[in-house]
Amino acid sequence: MNYSAPQRQLGLRLLRLREQRGYSQADLARALGLSASYLNQIERNKRPLTPAVQKKLGEVLGDVSTLFDDDEPAALQESLGETLRDLGLAEVSATELRALAGNLPQVSRALLDLHRRHLALREHAAALEFQLGEPGAGGTLPAGDQVREFFNRMHNHIPELDELAEQLFAEWGLAPGHVAPRLRQLLADRHGVLVEVAALQAGREKRQYDAGSRTLWLPDYLEPGQQAFQMAVELALRGYLPQIDAVIARTGFSDEARIAQARIGLSNYFAGALVMPYMRFLRAAEASSYDIELLAHQFGVGFEAVCHRLSTLARRSAPGLPFFFIRVDRAGNVSKRHSATDFHFSQVGGSCPLWIVYEAFNQPGRILTQTARMPDGRRHFWLARQVSSGPVGHGQPRKTFAVALGCDLQHADRLVYSLGLDVQSPGNSVSIGPGCRVCPREDCMQRAFTQLPGR
Repeated sequence: MNYSAPQRQLGLRLLRLREQRGYSQADLARALGLSASYLNQIERNKRPLTPAVQKKLGEVLGDVSTLFDDDEPAALQESLGETLRDLGLAEVSATELRALAGNLPQVSRALLDLHRRHLALREHAAALEFQLGEPGAGGTLPAGDQVREFFNRMHNHIPELDELAEQLFAEWGLAPGHVAPRLRQLLADRHGVLVEVAALQAGREKRQYDAGSRTLWLPDYLEPGQQAFQMAVELALRGYLPQIDAVIARTGFSDEARIAQARIGLSNYFAGALVMPYMRFLRAAEASSYDIELLAHQFGVGFEAVCHRLSTLARRSAPGLPFFFIRVDRAGNVSKRHSATDFHFSQVGGSCPLWIVYEAFNQPGRILTQTARMPDGRRHFWLARQVSSGPVGHGQPRKTFAVALGCDLQHADRLVYSLGLDVQSPGNSVSIGPGCRVCPREDCMQRAFTQLPGR
């Protein structure tokens, strides 16, 4: 028998086992030859469960191996931590999590199950809100997702930031594809910030600011256009925060988490608008039939940046095509999602595996296309490609994603990628859905989860 479980975990396990076997505390104490108060202290972890008492328990209760199972707490602890953090209880310590998993494994599993149901219901509610056009749609989502839904309600277009960026592009004498040197100079002259490029430790951040030396450090693997983007973000936060906060004021966000997320999103929006100014970019996009690689070359940026910028061209007086843009990793996690309409992809149960964006991982470097049909009959034209970023060199860690850009099928003939394809033929459409949890296609061979109740 394994007696290695920590003593603090045994008391409640013993109490649970006693109740399962039908003994009162007094009855079991009598059978063990102990006083009821002594057994009570063991069950409250005030006294240790000695080897002599363990042996007697085996004689009275039979198999007591569950008292000493030390695998369950370790298996539950990490999941409990993630669940409680998602519920806003990040301050719960590892000791408390270990105690909860060890002393109350059934309660722990019930908590995890309730959280899974909570996520499913939250997704269900959000999907219904978007479909019904509720004014507060998305209010049940986490802070980052609520900021994302604000962008979507704005058709992913912030007119005052776009206009400001265009004005500054002209005022500063910037040229497409050659923005970085001038932005470096502006940061130094106006804000006393030096920009240095060095081999930084790989991580999530693409820029690091040293307040002591007033230096903005950028990783050396960034291309000039990417460096310009990061410098533009810094300029936005230092010189144009009032304009950004004016946009935040109309979102209705009041808590610091959402305000901070919104500032990040809006400063990034400004940076993209400065590096790819609206009218210049729109004219170039239309002239090239939305050739993404050609646009990336002209503006000195990457494939993903162009896709993202194309999803923001919703100026009323000069709109571009209404694109959907999404970025996923191999596990199906959606890290970017922008839509000019109510196009909705699930946050619970993953996205549709039949969607072309996942095939992009199997064919790196290629631009793949797909005509897709949603359950409500709408058809879209999608293009997807794998993208990666990070330090260059053998064995260096790099981030890999797949990005996809889509539009209603009626616009497909305006894209260079539809040339030679019979995209209008219904037989060439692939049936996809918004994720198994909210997808009604019961006959789908790829279904991984049942649909949420009431759909």
